[in-house]
This record gives sequence, C-alpha cells and structure tokens, in this order.
Amino acid sequence: MPVFGRRKTWALLFTGVVLFLFYSFHRLDIDGRLPDDESAVATRWSKLKPRYPVNDMRTLPTLTGQPSALPKVQRDFDPESEPDRDVRLQRRDAVKETFQRCWKSYRKHAWMSDELTPVGGRKNDPFGGWGATLVDSLDTLWIMGMKDEFDEAVAAASKINFNKVSAQDINVFETNIRYLGGFLAAYDLSGDKRLLIKAREVGEMLYVAFDTPNRMPLTRWDAWAAGWNKDQLADEHVLLAEIGSFSLEFIRLSLLTGDPKWFDAVQRIIELLREQQQTTRLPGMWPIVVNARKEDFSRHTDYTLGAMADSLYEYLPKTYALVGGLLPMYREMYEASMDTAIRHNLFRPMLPDEKDVLVSGLVTARLENGESIRHLRPEGQHLVCFAGGMFALGGRLIKNDTHVEKGEKLTDGCIWAYQAMPLGIMPETFHMLPCESADHCPWDADKWRQAVLKKGGLDVRIDAERADEIIAGKRIPKGFVAIGDPRYVLRPEAIESVFILYRITGRKDLLESAWKMFEAIEENTKTPLANSALVDITVTEGKPDQSDSMESFWLGETLKYFYLMFSEPELISLDEYVFNTEAHPLKRLLP
Repeated sequence: MPVFGRRKTWALLFTGVVLFLFYSFHRLDIDGRLPDDESAVATRWSKLKPRYPVNDMRTLPTLTGQPSALPKVQRDFDPESEPDRDVRLQRRDAVKETFQRCWKSYRKHAWMSDELTPVGGRKNDPFGGWGATLVDSLDTLWIMGMKDEFDEAVAAASKINFNKVSAQDINVFETNIRYLGGFLAAYDLSGDKRLLIKAREVGEMLYVAFDTPNRMPLTRWDAWAAGWNKDQLADEHVLLAEIGSFSLEFIRLSLLTGDPKWFDAVQRIIELLREQQQTTRLPGMWPIVVNARKEDFSRHTDYTLGAMADSLYEYLPKTYALVGGLLPMYREMYEASMDTAIRHNLFRPMLPDEKDVLVSGLVTARLENGESIRHLRPEGQHLVCFAGGMFALGGRLIKNDTHVEKGEKLTDGCIWAYQAMPLGIMPETFHMLPCESADHCPWDADKWRQAVLKKGGLDVRIDAERADEIIAGKRIPKGFVAIGDPRYVLRPEAIESVFILYRITGRKDLLESAWKMFEAIEENTKTPLANSALVDITVTEGKPDQSDSMESFWLGETLKYFYLMFSEPELISLDEYVFNTEAHPLKRLLP
C-alpha cells in the first residue's frame, strides 16, 4: 500500500475511534448549563447504573429523633473598650486587605483555575481543574462582606462542569472537603439555591466512588473507568484521613436534600471504625494506613493525630455537634480515641523558658514476642496544630474540662513554636525533647545539645565540643532538636486553634499572639500579586525564598480564621456552626 494510502487509512481509523469515544463516553461530557430547578440536578453521574446497589439504606437520624440542646461552646464576651475595638477592627481590616489583593490577582490571572502561582502569575490545576480557589473562597467572600464579588463568584461557580473530568485520578478526600464543603457552607450562609444544586452535583459524582462490592470508597479514583461503568474495588492501602473524613459534608448534604444515600455511605465506614476501635495495636486509635478492601482498620503500626490521620479525629466531635447529638457513636468514638491520645501521643517538651505546653507526636506500636511495644516519636507538625482547637471544642461539647485544658496547652505549644523561630513562623515539621516528667521539667542545656547531636547521627562524646557549632550551622533554635521540614506552605492549623480557643476561653493574649502570627506571615510571604509558600523559615539573614505556590486554603482557611479572630464573636458562632477541615462552616442542627 502506498505511504499516502496507509496514512489516510490510519487517519480514518483514528477519526472513527475518536467519534466512537465521543458519543459512547457521553457521561463525562455535558455542556455544564445550570438546571432550571433543583430536581433537574440529576447529572450524568447520578444516571450511572450502580454495579453494587445499596439494599439496606440507613435512615436519616432526623427521622427517628429530635436534636438536643448540647452544652454551650462559646464564651459570653464582656463589652470591649473603645480603644480595644479600634485596634481589633484595624487588624481585621488589614487581613481583609490581604485577601482582597490575593482575590484580585486570582480573578485577573487564574480565574476558574484551581490556583494562582503568586510569583509568576500563572494558572495551576492540581485539584481537578474545577476552580478550587474559586469554590474554597465563596464563604470567605460572604463572611468578609464582599457581596458583589460573592455574586460574581457564585455565577461563575454555577457553570463548573463536574461531569467533565481530567484523565488524572481524582483525590476524593480533597474534592469532598474543598468543593462539596465549599458549596454547602456558601449555601448555608447565603441560602442561594444554585449553591445547593452544585453541592449535589459534586455529591453525585463522589457517590460513584463508593460503588464497590463492600461500599468502601476509592480514595484515589479513576473517574474515567467509573464513567465506563467498569468494576471498582476499594484499595488495600488507604490513608485513614482520606477514608474517614466524609461525615460532615455527606451528612449535611443528606440533611439538606432529604436523600439518605450520602449518610448511608459514610455510616458504613464509621461503623467499621467503631467495631475495630479497641482491636488495634494502640486501642482507642486507628493506624495511619488501613485496608479498605478487606475492611481491616487495625494492623498498621503508626498512630498519630497528625498528617494522614488528622481529620478523622477532628470530625468525630464536630459530627456529633452537627447532628445535635442524634448520633452518640461519634461522641463515644471521640472520647475513646482522645483518652488514648492523651496517654500516648501528647508530650511536654523541654523548653528554655520552661513553659508548660504540649505537642502531639507519633506512636509506633509493634508486636514483639506477642507483646505490644510502643515508642513515641516526638515529632511536631504544623498540620497537627488543629488538635488544640479540637480538644477545646470537644471538651466543651462533652463537658470535659481536661480536654479543654489539653487543648489550651497544645495551642500554646504551637504559639511557642511560632515565636521561637527567627521569622516568627513555625516550620512544617520538627523534633523536640520530651520531658521526663509532665509536672516538673527544668531546662538542661547539656541534655538538649546531646539530643541534637544524637538526632543528627553524631557521637555525643566525640562531637560534644562541636555541639554549638553544629546547632548554629543547622539553625536550630533552643528547644528544638531538629527541623525536619523547614517550609511554611501558608497553613491554617495554628490560627485555627487560636481562633477556636479564643472563642471558647476569651483569653485576650490570644489576640496578640494571632496578630504577631499574621504580621510575620504577611511580611515574609507577600508578593506583588498575592502570598507565597516559603522554602525555609529557619533563615536568619535576608528574606526566605518563595516557592511560588498558593494553595486554595490560604483564602479558604488561613485568612478566614485570621479575619474571624478579629471580628465580632457572633459572626459564625461556634454554637451555630461547625467548620469542616477546610474551614467551611456548616449549620448545626439545633432544637
């Protein structure tokens, strides 16, 4: 066959295949027009015939009971003086100005994309390309009173086509907390029905990821395969946080729509977790990695409140509050897990000022000769700073003052870590030296130097004389044993707990601590366009390098918490709302 003939034949074949795929795979390609009414929200995802339909759907708790009056969370604040009010409002407005600068740049350079690169001014789409920053920021726009920008953003978000997916796997957890949580919160605040329609669209898509033989979801989901209605199996290695953090969003969606399927989906996971809670190698807590395919949530060795597990624990007391106490299992699971964490994961670090604070570390639990051997790794994380707020909130909800006390000390530990670093910003991860006694912990400089050398793999005796030189070279402040990851990625967890603790206790020093945090972050992360993550916050001379990254949580979480910190306490009251792990406030059921 002549060369031209072969090329023509292949071109015709290729065209035929493309047309076949276009017309056959129509499930993932619709025009994205907004349905005329809520009943028309049946997207192509909802029309997929499930391979493993649910035959024993769980009943919504609101059909079997009425929400209770749970204990009050927020403190009744005393009237403030005129000077205090002026300072507070100046600080609130400064936070808003930072948000407005970032939003304007996102609107100009990355509209409808997931992220703006804050140095280069380019678009970045790591979360499905559906406009993560747009959706994450909806409720922040509303809370900050930017109603014109909110209306424009809602109109744009209404056109997002969740039936059109990229070829990459979808992170179901991130899609849930950013998109579903973002739409639900913006609807709860504004009442705009377009937002509930979009929330249901996201919910219909995510629900397909649960269509497996045991109804356990794929957390890294091949949506293209699902669109072809191919068989799906849950994974054998799943992060605890990614499978355990659906309850707030899914239950709220079921409550708003009256459709119990999302409630049913999350309850199947929670019931398995409850059944196995006391059978793990650290009874009361669950390991970082679980087997969803075999429904085994007990065998891995690492246990933490931090990365890869965090939001599961956070969602337990918050879901209890969301449903007005109608699901007591969430309270019971929270109490049991925190009893274990207090005994095994929390530790008091040895500090040069001997401040009595707490840090949450990681416990490794191994079986040796039939006996469980547990070892604490005293690694702190910026991400685990959420735990202070969780303990304080949970303590108020269940009337447990010990939890509130632990929450205060954990939050104070994160504040200490911020203030101890040269830039006033806490690193991603670090190691500290646990005190031998939580009640009495005098500073011992020699013991600290030895710990630094040992952590660095050096000989305590041979290298003792060089200890100070090594510490200076590695830029390790007193109280820290090592800085594992020196980045700051615009994380919200520290200010999250400071905000929650302030609303609960009314401690005025927390206002000053929050402002110092904001000033340090703004000074070092600000770019001409927005704010950027930092490469190394241990630098002592000059400005730290910026990594040209601004995740959507900077606008959706960090700046929102800073703004609420300096707003009137009635704005998004903790007695009326709970925040999901992406800082999206969802309305609680109240009696």
